[in-house]
Amino acid sequence: MSKIIWTRQAILAIGIVSVGSAFGQVNNRTDTEFDNNKGIAYTRHNLTQTSPADASSSPNGALMDAFRNNYGQVCVYCHTPHGASSTVEAPLWNRTRKSHTFQTYDLLNTVTLTQTVTQPGPNSLTCLSCHDGTTAVDSIINMPGSGGYDLAQETQDDDGAINAFLGGWGPGQGDTFQHMKLDANTSNPDSCLSCHSPDGIVAAQSFAMFAIGTDLRNDHPVGITFPTANPDFNVTNGSTARGDAFFDNDGDARMDKGEVRLYNTGDGPEVECASCHDPHGVESAGVGSDFNPTFLRVSNVGSSLCMTCHVK
Repeated sequence: MSKIIWTRQAILAIGIVSVGSAFGQVNNRTDTEFDNNKGIAYTRHNLTQTSPADASSSPNGALMDAFRNNYGQVCVYCHTPHGASSTVEAPLWNRTRKSHTFQTYDLLNTVTLTQTVTQPGPNSLTCLSCHDGTTAVDSIINMPGSGGYDLAQETQDDDGAINAFLGGWGPGQGDTFQHMKLDANTSNPDSCLSCHSPDGIVAAQSFAMFAIGTDLRNDHPVGITFPTANPDFNVTNGSTARGDAFFDNDGDARMDKGEVRLYNTGDGPEVECASCHDPHGVESAGVGSDFNPTFLRVSNVGSSLCMTCHVK
C-alpha cells in the first residue's frame, strides 16, 4: 500500500514542480508569498494557501488542493460558530485531536528545573493540534457547507476513519489526494515534510522546524508553573479574574496580544505555547507594520522575549 501511495505521490510531485516552474517558483525558496501583515489571511496560518494580497501570483492554493481540503475560509481551520470542541477549552475550537501523552521537559531530570510540569494545557493543545504532527491540517469538526458537524470524529484515533470523514466534506466536493500532517517523519507519505524538508521528494521550502512532534523534551517547557519568588525570573504585574498572569507592558490592566502571559487552567499560572506566540500575528511596530517572526508576541531581537521572563 505504501509503495502505491509513494508512486502516485511521486507522479503528482513531478506535476507540482512543473506547475511551480510555470509560475516562476524556485525550489528551496526562503521568502514567502504572504505579506505577514494586515491580518492572519496574509500569513502562513492561512491554510487556504492563497494570499489575498495577490491571488493571481500565489499558485500555492491550487497546488496544495491535492493535499488538504481547501475550505475557502481562513478561520474555519481553527474556529467554528457552532458545534465547537468539547475537549479543548479554546474559543469556538474547531479542530479534531488525538488523545495521547506528551513527553515533557521534566523527563530530562534537569537539576535546575524547580517547577512542576504537567501535560500541555488548552493554550498549547491548540497549537499542537497541528504542530504535533498526528492530525491532518484540514481535520476539523464543522466543515463549511457540510450541513452540520460530527462530534463523534472529534477525538477519532483511526486515520482511515478520519480520512473517510474528511473525504465526505461538502456537496460534490469529493476527497483530496491526501490529508497531510506536520509529521517529522519524511518517509511518511502523509507528512508535509515528505516534500517540505531537505530530504523531501520535492525540494520545497523546509517546514522541519515547525514539526514539533509529541516529544517535547527538546522544546521550551510548556505546562510548567511560572516561578513567583525566584531571583532568576521577573515578576508579572498583571492578572485576570481567572488567575492568568501577564507582563502589563503598557499599564492598561489588560492582557494585550503583544504581551507575554501565563495561563491558569487549574494549576496556577503556567507557561504554554500561546504565552509567547499569537497565532494571528502581532505587529512589530504598530498598526500596518510587519508581524513579528514566527508569530511571536514580543520581538526577540537582543533576546528581548527571553528576558521578559528570565533574569540573566
